Amino acid sequence: MGHSPSRPNAAAADPLPSRFARFRRRLRLHRRSRGGGDDDSSSAKAIAADEFAGIARIHIVKADMQFKDKFFACLSLGERTYRTETSDNIIADKLQEKKVIVETNGPHIARISVFETNRFSKNTLVGYCEVDLFEMLTKELEEHSEDLPLLDPSSPNTTVGSITISCHIEDPVETEQSFARRVLAIVDYNEDGTLSLSEFSDLMKAFGNKLAVAKIEELFRQADTNGDGIVDIDELAALLADQQEKEPLISNCPVCGEDLGKYDKINDMIHMTLCFDEGTGNQIMTGGFLTDKQASYGWMFKLSEWAHFSTYDVGLHSGSTAAHILVFDRRTKRMVEEVIDGKIVLSMRALYQSKVGLTLINTGVKDLLKNLSEKQGKKMNSPESAKDIPKFLELFKDQINMDEVKDPVESFKTFNEFFIRGLKPGARPIAHGDQDGIATCAADSRLMAFSSVDESTRLWIKGRKFSIEGLLGTSVHSDALNNGSLVIFRLAPQDYHRFHVPVSGIVERFVEIPGCLYTVNPIAVNSKYCNVFTENKRVVSIISTTEFGKVAFVAIGATMVGSISFLKSEGDYVHKGDEFGYFSFGGSTVICVFEKDAIEFDADLVANSERSLETLVSVGMTLGVSQRTKGLQVPELQRCSLE
Repeated sequence: MGHSPSRPNAAAADPLPSRFARFRRRLRLHRRSRGGGDDDSSSAKAIAADEFAGIARIHIVKADMQFKDKFFACLSLGERTYRTETSDNIIADKLQEKKVIVETNGPHIARISVFETNRFSKNTLVGYCEVDLFEMLTKELEEHSEDLPLLDPSSPNTTVGSITISCHIEDPVETEQSFARRVLAIVDYNEDGTLSLSEFSDLMKAFGNKLAVAKIEELFRQADTNGDGIVDIDELAALLADQQEKEPLISNCPVCGEDLGKYDKINDMIHMTLCFDEGTGNQIMTGGFLTDKQASYGWMFKLSEWAHFSTYDVGLHSGSTAAHILVFDRRTKRMVEEVIDGKIVLSMRALYQSKVGLTLINTGVKDLLKNLSEKQGKKMNSPESAKDIPKFLELFKDQINMDEVKDPVESFKTFNEFFIRGLKPGARPIAHGDQDGIATCAADSRLMAFSSVDESTRLWIKGRKFSIEGLLGTSVHSDALNNGSLVIFRLAPQDYHRFHVPVSGIVERFVEIPGCLYTVNPIAVNSKYCNVFTENKRVVSIISTTEFGKVAFVAIGATMVGSISFLKSEGDYVHKGDEFGYFSFGGSTVICVFEKDAIEFDADLVANSERSLETLVSVGMTLGVSQRTKGLQVPELQRCSLE
């Protein structure tokens, strides 16, 4: 990984392509591999071995909006979001620039969200677009500019304006020289742009590397390639790049103090260059945000953060920190925030995150929630409920894509008909549909995957008595399942609420277990005061498979869930990806329990779960691979994508 330094007086054979050209070529190869091109194994091996990381410069050049109010834009990539200054309908060229890291298997779909500003109310999301940086960067242009349509969050087929962005890869030589220039300035006492031996010696000592200090003269001669007794910027850049790959001169980032060399994919030189930009204020967009929604808040939110009333962070949340729920979008590889009404958040925190709430639960709230859910279920089946559909779509605009819904919104006669809406054929392609040894995601949901119950209770489920036996009930549980792994699919109200079969096999039985109707929101699941999964109403089905053994599929009801309906019967053979059933109105959860050592979950799902971070997935995405099927040729799942 990384970039080999350019050296003067190189061998005079056929000249090698520049690092810039090689970097662009790797991007093109990676794009072809993602697009399902030639499956030649040697080509795939070469791509896997040729990891890269580089800096992409993204400029928001201008925007044309269909309104006259001021606005600002947020650029989101991976777990970072940046915000421009507030502007009129034109953003001046080069003033809204951000350097971002582009790397193999890293985030590459950038989202630009435009917010209309309002002095008296919260800023409003009015348009967005997504751009695949790989596609832009692989075009045969040194710098590419594109006019992108800004889409209406509530209707992706409607355009509300346009935005012009340009993007280009920073030449690795430029990156190295930029960093070397900053480092050189530290000890260039006479400001002549070069280092004498004494200045070079001071620089090595400043790095704090004892090994480098012990051989300063050797390193100086190595850097002074033309033998003129001084080291210039080009020579210092080449030395730093070469040594950082072989025998690093810098073990800690001078700006943030982080240990270098622990992330193989991200070149240390790139890390330090970006840190210098951030640390010296050499940045145009404001950073430090996790989501575009967080970046859109004004001074009131900053005050609430300062007062510890509200905070953004990844991981387990309790008390006041449970105000914002962050999830990682698997498709775009960026952080997104779950939309929940503030009043509902406050009530859930009061009920599920306190001893007072526990007392209320034990003195009648269980029955209250059940009665409330039953009444709400009847209401959502009434013709009058259809008028709530437009309000619901407005609340969750940008999260419900009506273009993929099978029937037009006008055809739904009740809210529940809309809630259990079906999708058009092909809207959820099933990954590796011909390989039953690869399990797929059962629902559009926020997912957590754990290899054992101990892992799940350590990282996520904080109920007092959670166990597989308690989840499945005494008539279904077995020793193999009790010691097995589990995956949690949490559905929010805005999601597609039909669940699908994750594996192929025979449905052996259904067991209905009566219970409460607590919310399945993380505010309750992460609470030590209640046992959501083992006390809620649920239906347990057992699927017998060749590849995974017995798999328990548990559909769990929640507050406002009217009913759980299944579309298959005992004895039916089900194929991976088949519709299995649906939840009526409300949030809900599916938990799949696999026998011990039956499945290896995808690495990205496990990594996020270890951070107590839910992953936003869709039906049909890969879930894991059977550990019992011998000789199964499985492609590298991290390199697969669903178009």
